[in-house]
Amino acid sequence: MTTIHDLDVPEIDIFGLDRDAALAQFDAACQQHWLARTALGYAVTRHEDVTAILRDRRFHSALSLLPQMAGIPEGRLQQRQERSILAMEGDEHTRVRRLASPAFTPRATDRLRPFMRQVINDLFDQVADTGHCELVGDICEPYPIPIICELLGAPKDDWRLFSGWATNIFRVFNNDIANDLDAIENAMAELDDYVRAMIQDRRSRPGDDLLTRLIEVEEQGDRMSTDELVMMTEAVLMAGTDTTRNQLACCVALFTDHPDQWEALAHDPALAAPAVEETMRHLGTVRGTARVAAENVDYRGVTFPSGTLVMTSLASANHDPEAWPDPYRFDIKREPTGTPQLTFGSGIHYCLGASLARAELQEALPILAQRMPNMCLDEPIQWKPPTVGIWGPSRVALAFDTAT
Repeated sequence: MTTIHDLDVPEIDIFGLDRDAALAQFDAACQQHWLARTALGYAVTRHEDVTAILRDRRFHSALSLLPQMAGIPEGRLQQRQERSILAMEGDEHTRVRRLASPAFTPRATDRLRPFMRQVINDLFDQVADTGHCELVGDICEPYPIPIICELLGAPKDDWRLFSGWATNIFRVFNNDIANDLDAIENAMAELDDYVRAMIQDRRSRPGDDLLTRLIEVEEQGDRMSTDELVMMTEAVLMAGTDTTRNQLACCVALFTDHPDQWEALAHDPALAAPAVEETMRHLGTVRGTARVAAENVDYRGVTFPSGTLVMTSLASANHDPEAWPDPYRFDIKREPTGTPQLTFGSGIHYCLGASLARAELQEALPILAQRMPNMCLDEPIQWKPPTVGIWGPSRVALAFDTAT
């Protein structure tokens, strides 16, 4: 075995680069080796290798390392990251995920589809007669929060609170934790208090909602503790808000360059499911995730010493020519290859709320396509900085034909 540190592999520097420039660097590196060296560790970019690393339980989530990497001393933030289901490993992770999984099946989330349609239609009604909208602010930002409130059984009037908490807590992924720490920790504390009050209320007054089901779930006498219920509820909020609203904005922004496919989606809602998978493959809001070797790991004849940081580029893997013919072509009618897009991840940390996110996108996109015929840009799209972890447009000004 050859230690990874001794390999002659291409070096890439993607920090500060926009998505297209970063993908170009990954593509060039792929021509030389399946590994690349970065400022923080190493990167894998091919679909096969990204999937293998994400599924290898010897590689652990690097989420809990973010505060340390940002130079933040041990405290509430690091403790919170360590107890998140996104960072849990081993038997603890398996247990919590096993208890929670029944609440996140496609069947469990499908019951919310009528409400999703109502929310997206109500939002669009506010701009329908004008023939113009700013997609991010008018539609995408407010769309997932009422759905999460409905899912959890929280009052719909509290969606602005949830939206603000989600926005501030997700600053942890924006490579500026030191400056954002106060906002992150304040949002975490307020959300903790809110969720604990909800749990106390549901224990005495069960409802028809996710939180009640999580409280009631039991397997061979095993139940979630209050701290675990808080963690899971907050994970649902986080995973179901910032990611979904950014991904919806990415999807529609992508369609502005493909009006023929937008029209096809409007006329054939059956294209919604493949359209979601293709847009997430082509322009995913989560572009990468990091793993750390928990022990010495041998893979493909290379030893990754314990502690080695490995970045898996989901965006690059989603454009692997060995996985998809002509991978940079966007086509919602693309012939299925049986290869999954990786924006939801893979392995034991595969997105627990993937069914919910898919349903939200599958309901929103055809409705918007039907109600925004001849959609076009009013001005160039403004994108968030490339350092933002959950990435997407910051402003998408659109024009469309109004109903006659």
